[in-house]
Amino acid sequence: MSACLPAGATESAHTERAHPPHSPPPGRSRRFRVAGADLSAAVAVFLIALPLSLGIALATGAPLQAGLVAAAVGGLVAGRLGGSPLQVSGPAAGLTVVTADLIHQYGWRTTCAVTVLAGLAQLGLACLRVARAALAVSPAIVHGMLAGIGVTIAVAQAHIVLGGEPQSSVPDNLRALPAQLARLDPAALAVSVLTLAVLLLWPRMPGRAGHLLRRMPAALVAVAGATAVAAAAGLVLPVVDLPSWHSHALAGLPEGPVLGLVAAVLTTTLVCSVQSLLGATAVDKLAAARPGAPSPVRSDLDRELLGQGAANVVSGTLGGLPVAGVAVRSTANVHAGAVSRNATIIHGALVVAAALVLVPLLELIPLAALAALVMAVGLRMVSLHHIRTVTRHREVLVYAVTALGVISLGVLEGVALGIAVAVGVALHRLTRTRITHEEESGVHHVHVRGQLTFLAVPRLSRALHLVPQGTDAVVSLNGSFMDHAAYETLQDWQNTHTARGGTVEITGRRSGVRIAEPGALSTEPAHDGEPGTTGDCRCRPWTAWRNHQCERPSPAPDTGDRPDTTRTSADAHRPADPGTPARGHAPGGRQLVRGLSTFQRRTAPLVRGELARLAREGQQPSQLFLTCADSRVVTSMITSSGPGDLFVVRNVGNLVPPPGAERGDDSVAAAIEYAVDVLAVRSITVCGHSGCGAMQALLGSRPGSPAVTPLGRWLRHGGPSLERLRDPGAPAPRLAGRAPADDVEQLCLTNVVQQLEHLRAHESVARALEKGTLELHGVYFHVGEAQAYLLAEQEEERVFDRVREVDLAV
Repeated sequence: MSACLPAGATESAHTERAHPPHSPPPGRSRRFRVAGADLSAAVAVFLIALPLSLGIALATGAPLQAGLVAAAVGGLVAGRLGGSPLQVSGPAAGLTVVTADLIHQYGWRTTCAVTVLAGLAQLGLACLRVARAALAVSPAIVHGMLAGIGVTIAVAQAHIVLGGEPQSSVPDNLRALPAQLARLDPAALAVSVLTLAVLLLWPRMPGRAGHLLRRMPAALVAVAGATAVAAAAGLVLPVVDLPSWHSHALAGLPEGPVLGLVAAVLTTTLVCSVQSLLGATAVDKLAAARPGAPSPVRSDLDRELLGQGAANVVSGTLGGLPVAGVAVRSTANVHAGAVSRNATIIHGALVVAAALVLVPLLELIPLAALAALVMAVGLRMVSLHHIRTVTRHREVLVYAVTALGVISLGVLEGVALGIAVAVGVALHRLTRTRITHEEESGVHHVHVRGQLTFLAVPRLSRALHLVPQGTDAVVSLNGSFMDHAAYETLQDWQNTHTARGGTVEITGRRSGVRIAEPGALSTEPAHDGEPGTTGDCRCRPWTAWRNHQCERPSPAPDTGDRPDTTRTSADAHRPADPGTPARGHAPGGRQLVRGLSTFQRRTAPLVRGELARLAREGQQPSQLFLTCADSRVVTSMITSSGPGDLFVVRNVGNLVPPPGAERGDDSVAAAIEYAVDVLAVRSITVCGHSGCGAMQALLGSRPGSPAVTPLGRWLRHGGPSLERLRDPGAPAPRLAGRAPADDVEQLCLTNVVQQLEHLRAHESVARALEKGTLELHGVYFHVGEAQAYLLAEQEEERVFDRVREVDLAV
């Protein structure tokens, strides 16, 4: 079993071997310490687990001591070895129907053997690391299974509440219910009603006193109250019978048909594993939602499956019920403030102490009170919240079939039915594609709503052939998937239609702009599952960053034998422009529209909430980022920033004209003043980059030559950087400890240093620097390396160091 332990467990074992007993590892105490929150949570969970364990054992028909054994093993073994520190394991209501059926068919000792075998199966699954795969089961199936089990439990316990004995199945219990009502036991009914009333009203007690009293678990108060009332009134009722531990039945060799036993092991393994793994993920969410609590460690699901398997092996061997994660106890553990697995382990130790010491008190509990408690738990398993959720996601059919299958046939059969229906629903949704044809103002529109698979090809073909030859056609696709058969059908029809003088435009239904055209007919690249070409347009996954520029082979010369099928429906009505960009380079207007459309469809839904907040609250950026206008320098990408983070100023050469240098250049100074005095930014960054065209122009300029163009007049603000470069006494900046590669790179680095000095000359910047509320940073971005370098000034030396992970705190 050690070979299957996760990395964390093996690491601790290696640590213990590396440090002898007389020399504990540094920073780790050998004393066992328990936080106060864990201790109080353990007591709260113990008070809930004690009556529930007895009630679930009663509902299954197992010896009542088996419930206590499972609770103790779940706390001690699963709590110590499991991968979900805050999940509490024990006998679960979800296993009641499975266990009851096993006891009815094979007896108690064989049921214990099945529990051991199920635990071994869980250990094997943990070694295979397939725990995540169990979460692929549709939630509608899981919720339906739990609802069916809950109904089965409630109907069975209703007979005990009325003073009778339950039957073996739900149909039998329902048929026997009228006769049971005719001979009900008033005393048992009174105790059950009292238990249910306390369970219902205790959490709703008002006032300060109610707030203090609600700290006691409702289950414990209900059972204790019903027991006290029954004893005080002298009611003669069946009570808990805990025989001596010396006569406790342990696991035996399994007896029965092999196929039946295999099915029993598989059912127990499935229910235990799925319930425990789903419970672990739910506990993670509960722990993360606690106010003021530190970020919890996410559950290791493979290790959790390992712990559950070990617990089932031990529980079955000792004559206990199957063990799984229990939602009620886990929720109580989290709400009670537990911070580690110590709470679960202590709760298991308290169960052991109670099973050895409190037997006389436990034997006073009426069975009717336990039955009422378990019946309430079963009814709560039919969750209205789950029903609303599956209805909203249109999976109510899967939920209902699974629940009815569990109720009428059994857990394994019901889950199998649910899986079959879920697969059928998924296939139905995949094939439910609406294809319509209509004509508007002489243009034929074919609308496709849904996924285009080979099953929809006949309907697609019929709709496309309704378009007359030589007409204008628009095909609107509203779906995220197109398989090869549908693609070939659409492409072949488009080739034929355009060859006969017609025009075809393929659009996205929501965006209203052309998204692609298949094969050689396409003048634009395809994107993200939209119909496009792979033979003529070799686009990268990040084509959008490259302005949709595709590498395309040179087009074959137009022989004039057929119409120009590369023209879109919009192009067909105007003559060809000699200045039209080459194929593969979309015109700027179309490129802009496509980019805006992509933003609206993909990005806007993700940032709409944040932008709405910024619209209400106004911008509050923390940095002024001054960089070059070069299109290769993407500020948000370099700084991993989003809306509202940066106040960006871009100009040719990332220049900061010093105050009073020349009239007409106040735009940068205005931005600096606004950022520092109004927005109160905490830092200003000047970012240069490799291959800067402005620096190349400065190097190639002649000293003293007149600046006659706006660009020339602007670049005069870079003159101080050029003078600094040519000053032999000025220290030259270095790049990560090396000399710059050439004069252009050296000037780019020098320019960043010079512009920082210009910044310090501005009045608002100088004032903020004196107060200590502002920092200045220099950054150099090497485009070819995709590497950012941060300026570090050390005495007279200025070095641009690589920005690594350790530098993120700067």
